Amino acid sequence: MEEKKEDFSRKILVVDDNQDGRELVVKILKNRGYQMIEAVDGEEALEKAIAENPDLILMDISIPKIDGYEVTKRLKSQIKFKDTPIIALTAHAMKGDREKAMEAGCEGYISKPIDIHGLPDQIKSYLKDK
Repeated sequence: MEEKKEDFSRKILVVDDNQDGRELVVKILKNRGYQMIEAVDGEEALEKAIAENPDLILMDISIPKIDGYEVTKRLKSQIKFKDTPIIALTAHAMKGDREKAMEAGCEGYISKPIDIHGLPDQIKSYLKDK
């Protein structure tokens, strides 16, 4: 089966201003063969998403310059990103936060601290239709 090899062509943009958290996600997913792109704020997230056209975006909500909700709305308003899964990756785990992320256009929600063992399977499930 060619399934493992397929992951090597998958590009994931991780948007998180917390360096430790971002590096952890990058390390976990790089080990699974994904190409990783990083952004630390909303402006950089928009620039890199447009330039790199990732297969999936992990979006922290509390980021500098433009928050994750607004970045998600802006990307989802473009035809190019209509089918790109954007997953909220956030410590915002209060009642209503998941709904707010989904309303902004996120297809999924992963709360922090992340489950390092479960993350690859979560990512795989969001990419299965791509």
